[in-house]
Amino acid sequence: MKRYINKTFNLLLIIQCLFLNISVFGQEVDYFSNNALGNPIVGHAGEYYKGVTYVTYQGEKEDPYVAAYNHKTKKWTGPYKAGTSLLGKKPGKIDNHGKPTLVVDGEGYIHIVFGGHGGSPEMGKNPLGNYNCGKQIHVVSKRPMDISSWEVVDNLTPFATYSQFIKMDNGDIYLFFRHGAHRSNWVYQVSKDNCKTFSPLKSIVKAKPTAPTKICNDVYDSWYLDFHKGNNNDIMVAYNYHVCQNMRPHTSERHNCYYMKLDTEKDEWYNVEGEALEMPVTKEYADKKTIVINTGEKWGHIGRATVNSEGHPHVYWYDGEPNHSNHGGPKKITNYHWTGKKWSGNDTNLPVEGRGDLRMGDHPSMYYLLGYNEGESSKVAWWNSKNAGKSFSKGEALIEGKGPTFKLSNFIRNAHPDARIIATQKIEGTDYSKVFLLGDQGPIKRLKKEADILINN
Repeated sequence: MKRYINKTFNLLLIIQCLFLNISVFGQEVDYFSNNALGNPIVGHAGEYYKGVTYVTYQGEKEDPYVAAYNHKTKKWTGPYKAGTSLLGKKPGKIDNHGKPTLVVDGEGYIHIVFGGHGGSPEMGKNPLGNYNCGKQIHVVSKRPMDISSWEVVDNLTPFATYSQFIKMDNGDIYLFFRHGAHRSNWVYQVSKDNCKTFSPLKSIVKAKPTAPTKICNDVYDSWYLDFHKGNNNDIMVAYNYHVCQNMRPHTSERHNCYYMKLDTEKDEWYNVEGEALEMPVTKEYADKKTIVINTGEKWGHIGRATVNSEGHPHVYWYDGEPNHSNHGGPKKITNYHWTGKKWSGNDTNLPVEGRGDLRMGDHPSMYYLLGYNEGESSKVAWWNSKNAGKSFSKGEALIEGKGPTFKLSNFIRNAHPDARIIATQKIEGTDYSKVFLLGDQGPIKRLKKEADILINN
């Protein structure tokens, strides 16, 4: 009898274990990976191409990882490690400047550029700026639409950071980046042969010495730029000014908002009034020709420039009160649009510290998709305006729950409605984040046993 009871107990235990295994490992989760490291995504980090959405992020040891979702089969592939960064190899140090940017070329090959935080003197002379660390690296998939294997293409300068791919309707691929550390020009190159070769570097804005401040004698004009494909042949640029003071701790003091655009057919730059610009732009020239607004004492982070249904540019950025101990005080989104005669705009009632991207409707309608906190809840939700950004009402939430604030990429290039944007959320108590692919129906789910990369490895 005792033996029978033991056998029955053991059988029940086995059944319970099997049930737990099925319930855990057959479970679907909202994220597709949990091995993103640090601040892991840039704006231009995903593209929808022939039924598949490709996304990239900074993973373990700051190396680039790539995943793909097939919208027809509803299956995930990856993430696969696509290359090896020089950054992220010192224990306890996360650099975050070499996050990967992605583009799919006209033949279906996937390209990723990553790993740069200015380069180093050992790599040669940087003619357009100074150095820091890392190296800009270009990798391409060995086969079209296949993320499982990669090879290095040595056709770019190592002196770079904040690399951003833009793809035009004719297949031309532009690469924008800062050519070194803070005291460096921002530049661009174009490839007309699917990233096999790139044109010579051209400078956009110039870094140069400037007048001393009250607290530092060694000061440079420096810049932060964001690039976005506009109508037809245009690439739109929103940018702001960084007071680069040679001191520790180094503050991220940034001011103003500027706008200009590149006509890629003519390879000419223009301001909002259609005046051709002399390149590269200096601080003095920018203040005269391309300024949207002088933010005064407020510190800001750049947002984006886009175009409304009337063909006029719209820019947004984040600004707040100065705080010399860090990146400045809490920042809110400010909107400005060109009326045809002047810049007009205001700050908004959008959530403080909300970050995300903007989609324009028929003017004056516009829609932000933002990651933000509301009480103890973290959300990614739409905020909608019918009056060109004077006021917003909260729309549908794509995902919400407890935990740190969701961080978002820009909208995915040529996005499928089910996969509009990449989001990450920090795993509390670690340096890692979960990565989500969000669309109109919320997150694209994945089996937990496939998504828990850190556990499975």
